Amino acid sequence: MASDWTPDEMPSLAGQTVVVTGANSGIGLEASNAFADAGAHVVMACRSVERGRTEKRDVAAAAGDASVTVRELDLADLDSVSAFADWYDHEYDALDVLCNNAGVMAIPRSETSDGFETQFGVNHLGHFALTGRLLDSLRAADGEARVVTQSSGVHERGDVDFDDLHGEDDYDKWSAYAQSKLANVLFAYELDRRLRADGAAVTSVACHPGYADTSLQSRGPEQSGSRLRLLAMKAANAVFAQSAERGAWPLLYAATHPAIDGGEYVGPGGLLNMRGHPERQSSSDRSTDGALARRLWSVSEDLTGVAYDLPSPEPRA
Repeated sequence: MASDWTPDEMPSLAGQTVVVTGANSGIGLEASNAFADAGAHVVMACRSVERGRTEKRDVAAAAGDASVTVRELDLADLDSVSAFADWYDHEYDALDVLCNNAGVMAIPRSETSDGFETQFGVNHLGHFALTGRLLDSLRAADGEARVVTQSSGVHERGDVDFDDLHGEDDYDKWSAYAQSKLANVLFAYELDRRLRADGAAVTSVACHPGYADTSLQSRGPEQSGSRLRLLAMKAANAVFAQSAERGAWPLLYAATHPAIDGGEYVGPGGLLNMRGHPERQSSSDRSTDGALARRLWSVSEDLTGVAYDLPSPEPRA
């Protein structure tokens, strides 16, 4: 059902702590602004602390000197993920909202510090490890905590190639991106099933921004050295994309709307689900495959070394 919701309808988040990954630009920065404006203490988890500190001043000023902290988090490095989680647990008693937002899109093949294909490593495995390491803080929240994982409509084209998960034999940048975005939805749903089985007061939701004008689209052409593709992408953004501010609306809706339940998928309800006000939507059939999600979960635990203290839900007969 379409909505006319805007961030002006967000409830007060006073006394709550929100972590946003990829917070120094684009959707992450816009979401950080909105959370701070609603009264939350925002932890801007950024790969570049220098850039994050620059943006922090603007976020705090726009929200009336809101409470904002910048901390380094490189999702392409599991040691960095572990260090961030250890720091968070030392500094804070609980976590109310975790926004797994950071990502890379359609870049030439490369590997993370741990040897993972970068899109799968950053978009999925880094967030898988981060969420697992912050699980106790989420459980400790006063009330229901939420984990919101940012996916993409491109997940509908995705499959998980367990025989060549890191694109070592055959790499296509868009197929790798679609795989990582499908993994995001599979993870969000499986996390919610396990949280329910545990009886935890934590819910997990997936969302997508539609087509938003951010730096995400330019990184692939820039890294591949294609000036023509970069110009074409900038032209497409100018004609078709909504702003990064509006691209953040589904994430904000998923993180704060009282009617949102765990295991849901939120995206913009306008033209081709690329723009407009946020609404509940249906993800691909493959994204709801419980057996696929359980296999991905097991592989993700093995690859990251992060085991969740959550029961595995029983498969349906």
